[in-house]
Amino acid sequence: AERGKMCLVFLHVLVCPQSFTITISGSHTNEEMNEGLTIPSFVRKESMPSLSVFVGKNVSDQVMLIGDIAVPYGLQNADPCTARSCLWPKAKDGNVYVPYRISNQYSQREKCIIKKGLKSFAKCTCVRFIPANCKRQRNFLDIKSDKGCYSYLGRQEGPQVVSLEREGCVYQSTIQHELLHALGFKHEQSRSDRDLHVRILLRNVEPGESKTPLRKVNTNNLGTPYDYNSVMHYGRYAFSRNGQPTIVPIPNPNVCIGRATEMSANDILRVNRLYKCGKQLEEEENE
Repeated sequence: AERGKMCLVFLHVLVCPQSFTITISGSHTNEEMNEGLTIPSFVRKESMPSLSVFVGKNVSDQVMLIGDIAVPYGLQNADPCTARSCLWPKAKDGNVYVPYRISNQYSQREKCIIKKGLKSFAKCTCVRFIPANCKRQRNFLDIKSDKGCYSYLGRQEGPQVVSLEREGCVYQSTIQHELLHALGFKHEQSRSDRDLHVRILLRNVEPGESKTPLRKVNTNNLGTPYDYNSVMHYGRYAFSRNGQPTIVPIPNPNVCIGRATEMSANDILRVNRLYKCGKQLEEEENE
């Protein structure tokens, strides 16, 4: 039961394409860098973030980005998790094994931070990220330093890129955020009941397709409450065109959002519920 208390972390299932390439500028303290828990500027700062957001930018001839979610061409208006099976399969032992490969682009220190983020799921969920055997396993996460921080939504066929650019993305919160996308979870402020908890100020949002990552979608919220502390929640200045807030909590506009350093209790709880992690759910029920 004690472990169950530690594992009540909130992850939210938001299903719909939305991804964004991020170019981040700014420095981090030595303490933050050593801990690997720095929140990138686009999430952390309660002022206009220093970043460039490219919505609809081509990653390749086959893939575009909407928000920080990679979407194959032809599925821009579809929900990837309904267009195909998006969950990773569960093994007979009750665990969900997700193979991964880490690019040699990273330094040993960066690899250690990424592995720490991967291992964090095993502490409180039945998800186990394991090194891929590329000769035997066709579907795996291909973690590399590409153009910004982004991931596909849910399991894809074949090697599946999770981009953690060396400059700005190799932090615990960002790693967990993108891995949650890969497990099938969307952004908190896009969930179906978000209008009861936040107000989206479209007048302050970048024109055109930049509004797409902030749209509300039909979601399976897994019986969990809206969570301002979710690692999947954007900050209040996301996609701002004028330095004014784009996401305002209600009824209390002063609530902190988008500043999580790691998964919340609700994030973890949702992983356990989505993937039916029996042991964790049993501990939760026995509290």
